[in-house]
Amino acid sequence: MSDQHDNGAFGAIPHKTSRFFALDALRGLIIVLMALDHANHFIAQKHPPGEIWDGVFPIYYSALAFLTRWITHLAAPGFFFLMGVGMLLSARSRQQRGWSKWANIRHFLIRGGVLIGLQLLIVNRAWELSPQGWGVKIYIGVLCALGGAMILGSLLLWLKPAYLLGLTVLLFVGMELTHPGLGMWNSVSHDPVWVILLRPGGDADLWSYYPVLPWLELVTFGMVFGHWLVDDPRKAFSRAWKLGVAFLLAFVVVRYSDGFGNIRPRMSNSWIDFLNPVKYPPSMVFTLMTTGVNLILLWLFSLAGELMQGVLQPLAVFGRAPLFFYVLHLFLYAGIGALVVPHGTSIPLMYPFWLLGLVILFPLCLWYGRFKHRQPASSVVRFF
Repeated sequence: MSDQHDNGAFGAIPHKTSRFFALDALRGLIIVLMALDHANHFIAQKHPPGEIWDGVFPIYYSALAFLTRWITHLAAPGFFFLMGVGMLLSARSRQQRGWSKWANIRHFLIRGGVLIGLQLLIVNRAWELSPQGWGVKIYIGVLCALGGAMILGSLLLWLKPAYLLGLTVLLFVGMELTHPGLGMWNSVSHDPVWVILLRPGGDADLWSYYPVLPWLELVTFGMVFGHWLVDDPRKAFSRAWKLGVAFLLAFVVVRYSDGFGNIRPRMSNSWIDFLNPVKYPPSMVFTLMTTGVNLILLWLFSLAGELMQGVLQPLAVFGRAPLFFYVLHLFLYAGIGALVVPHGTSIPLMYPFWLLGLVILFPLCLWYGRFKHRQPASSVVRFF
């Protein structure tokens, strides 16, 4: 998902290698949480409908069911943000190795195309194994959006940090301003161009949960953070927790107002509804809530000393082979569900199967991460 940073790229990085441990650990954590969401889908068969801008919205009757879903919301925003960080660091590293600007752009164009191809040709085959059935011919999922955002981001990567930050704010506010309101599902176009680029929707022939433009703001913000890391890692991580707290405070204010920034109003005044904003597309409150938490987690991981890094090493292992993990885990959990609990199970009983999947995937990711690390920067193996 997120690009790799080559050894020796930045002499100022205060670690034994040039990789930022905190980035790997956060990426690994959100991968593990993403796997929980998909175990819920394939094994428990208790996955709620998506938190989409119009139509059916999920209702939860237990705290466990809600929290099992809520904690996984950190994954998608984290992937886009970390991809932006990784693109910036990777481009800087390759420039220091003699790569031209256009060679870097070509690399990201190819990599973005690979992500889209994986979604359409391989990952969608896993979704077709869904026990509840899968009636969509072409599904535009998270890899398509990541690939599309990488392609667009390759052209934006060269902007100065101030311009990238301005573009982030423009996308953050602009996507909300241009989005149709609740109840307009039948009055807006579900043309493929619109659902791929701008708003979720579609039909049985083509369905999109992840249009590119609403998620691009997190990629450009990640690029800004990448610039901060290059300039001063300690200051960047310190800025992360301050921004994280500010984002969460802004979330509380905007969510409480229940107006602009929410896309659709809360269904009740319960704490569950307060923490259950629109994800498709990412509403302002969804982005503030999830990115605020991710930034605070990133800061906490940056504080990890040598002993704590050893404890957190399993997360870093997953974080260094994210795309490899992503493709394998979908088929693994689909297989566990079909063979062991074909009729589903309770959420509490799903958790051991989720952990079993992680145990199975850990040595595979450990091997692949080490194998990938030995490959040259131009190798396609680095894409995974």
